[in-house]
Amino acid sequence: MSKTKGRLIGELFERNKRDLLGCLMRRVGHEDAFDLLQETFVRLLRRREIGPIIDEDAYLRTTAINLARDFSRQTKSMAKHITPGDIPTEIAEAGLDPSQIFEAKESLRLFYASLTSLPPKCREVFILRRFHDLSPDEIAHRLGISRNMVLKHLRLALERCYAALD
Repeated sequence: MSKTKGRLIGELFERNKRDLLGCLMRRVGHEDAFDLLQETFVRLLRRREIGPIIDEDAYLRTTAINLARDFSRQTKSMAKHITPGDIPTEIAEAGLDPSQIFEAKESLRLFYASLTSLPPKCREVFILRRFHDLSPDEIAHRLGISRNMVLKHLRLALERCYAALD
């Protein structure tokens, strides 16, 4: 990136970061707003490679809102599949003693915490793969990223989930 182009992006960032961050915090909360702000600017940079954008400020705001909506949908989808505190049916029916049930609940809580702490794109890739059973190629196509990036996100998600459970 040239110095001029970098300076223009920096100015655009400085001009919009407060408004975008406030918008994202209201929609997704403090923890995830910064990741989504970064993703907003990554998308702007990718889009600028394709061609000029007439109103970059409006593009940024629309992108941030869309990312927040996607994130909310994804979080709701994840909540349908994983609810901290729920005991999987197999465990409840196995007649396990209370300590085993406690360990299962704790493992589920740790897994959920590690999943929610993943960066948004990484979490989305993991959910699409593990809960929606999409192939890496399908995920890459759906998210507009390379297959290698999908595999990188999956690797990171699995490493963090396994680390949380150790």
